[in-house]
Amino acid sequence: MDPSVLSRTLQRRDFLRRSAGGIGMIALSDLLAAEGRTPLDPRPPHFPSTARNVIFLYMEGAPSQLDLFDPKPELTRWHGKPLPPSQAKDLKLAFIKPTATILASPRTFGSYGQSGAVFSDYLGEAWAPIADEICLVRSMHTDAFNHQPADFLLMAGHMLPGRPTMGSWVLYGLGSESKDLPGFVVLSTGKSNMSQAAQWSSGFLPSNYQGVMFRRKGDPVLYLSNPQGMNHDEQRADFDFVAALNREHHTQTGDVEVASRIASYEMAFRMQMSAPEMLDLSKESAGIRAMYGLDREPTRAYGTNCLLARRLVERGVRFVMVTHSSWDQHSELNKKLKENCDITAGPVAALIQDLKQRGLLESTLVVWGGEFGRTPLGQFRRPEELDYAGRDHHPNGFTMWLAGGGIRPGVTIGKTGDLGLAITEDPVHVNDLQATILHCLGLDHTRLTYRHMGRNFRLTDVRGEIVRKMLA
Repeated sequence: MDPSVLSRTLQRRDFLRRSAGGIGMIALSDLLAAEGRTPLDPRPPHFPSTARNVIFLYMEGAPSQLDLFDPKPELTRWHGKPLPPSQAKDLKLAFIKPTATILASPRTFGSYGQSGAVFSDYLGEAWAPIADEICLVRSMHTDAFNHQPADFLLMAGHMLPGRPTMGSWVLYGLGSESKDLPGFVVLSTGKSNMSQAAQWSSGFLPSNYQGVMFRRKGDPVLYLSNPQGMNHDEQRADFDFVAALNREHHTQTGDVEVASRIASYEMAFRMQMSAPEMLDLSKESAGIRAMYGLDREPTRAYGTNCLLARRLVERGVRFVMVTHSSWDQHSELNKKLKENCDITAGPVAALIQDLKQRGLLESTLVVWGGEFGRTPLGQFRRPEELDYAGRDHHPNGFTMWLAGGGIRPGVTIGKTGDLGLAITEDPVHVNDLQATILHCLGLDHTRLTYRHMGRNFRLTDVRGEIVRKMLA
């Protein structure tokens, strides 16, 4: 059928809609289409950037900074005792009371590299080679002490759901240098994911800026393969017919989501050729595969995602989110924390080293961290079993790190007090982190806005300062 047949009868209300507001609404997309451009085409930054891509290694569930990055010998003296009343006052916790007893960390810590970066024994051996590449921030803080609000605040700048997430804002601001792959890709491993798609939603931005999750098994995206019996030419004809219908609908309504639908269909068609090649790791050398841990457990799945992240940024994908969950250790902290470190530490080190040896680390900003930290107070679900103890949520002082893309390497920023309860030097709010990430990409976080419901919104909401100490 010729789609033009569908538009031969023009009703009066259709004419009024087109002439009254529709022309203005569709003008930009029509111009882009006429020039062979899409909303995802690369756009210049606000100012010269130090990073072109982002790999966000999201440790969903909140790793314990006290057992990985921020040793507190004073906890040993206070182990098994309640907090001093002066420090327990006004302390808000998710599941335990401020009268809970202090839990010392059994971990041993060492200094690594020329920078003297401090890691616990769960990370030190694996991360010693990258110690001088990272900027360790021990003074992160957030406003939320439960997972979903903290997820939303870290990823979307606000504790309420429904706003665009960081990857969507970056894609909206810069577009993508990849024509055949989504500009924002999500890779996931682990046992659970509390906020799921809300962590990579485009919110009120057009849906073509949304993250695309690649599945762990089968086609990376559902229905990527052709149905049995359909060849390339037949599918191209179907796509062209559907696109013509969508363009007609777009002409009538001016709905930006229809334009997004057209772009999504075209991207899906191109991905049928590009995605299988990108996912084929057989051409990677045996040394690279071994470095990422693809030849053994427990690193195989997470190592695969880290290697895919490198391959994605090589192909121009703007933002790659690599999630691993869950680090929410309310119990069996020693056992479960080690399990997660055994899964992720080696592949993360491999990613940093691989990016550097390929000359990609200079232009790729890597971020590692969770939505908040863990308390110095113990959570004892079985009081008689110390090995079963865990830690509660702690938003007031936790650790994240960054590397590459214009970040100052080999430094540690910020301090927390003797018991790790509060920040004592260089506090960095998650909105400050977001402002700094955007700055590295050449984006002014106060200018990267989108008008919605009568006002301008931005990733950093109404706050956020660039952390100059992080910058090279």
